[in-house]
Amino acid sequence: MKTRLLDIIKKYRIVFGILLFFLIWILFFDEYNLFRIRKDNKKLQQLKEEKIYLEKKIKEDRLHLQKLQTDSQALERFAREEYLLKKENEEVYIIIEE
Repeated sequence: MKTRLLDIIKKYRIVFGILLFFLIWILFFDEYNLFRIRKDNKKLQQLKEEKIYLEKKIKEDRLHLQKLQTDSQALERFAREEYLLKKENEEVYIIIEE
C-alpha cells in the first residue's frame, strides 16, 4: 500500500507540489487565511454578545423612562438622586459607602 502511494506521489510530484503550495498559501498567506477567519469569528461572537447586552439595556431604559413619565414620585426621586436637587429649606447629605 505504501509503495503504491509513493509511486503515485513520485509520478505526480509536480502536481502534488503545486497542490501543496496552494494549500499552504490559502491556509497561511491569503487575505482570508485561517488565522484571520478565527479572529473574525471571535470578533463576531463578541459583537453578538454585546448586541444582546445592549438590547437588554435598551429594554430596561425604556421601562425606566416610562415609569418616570407616568409616576411623579419616581421622577422626583430620580431628580434628587441623579441631579442632587432639593426642595426649599431642605438640606441634602450625601453618604458615600466604601
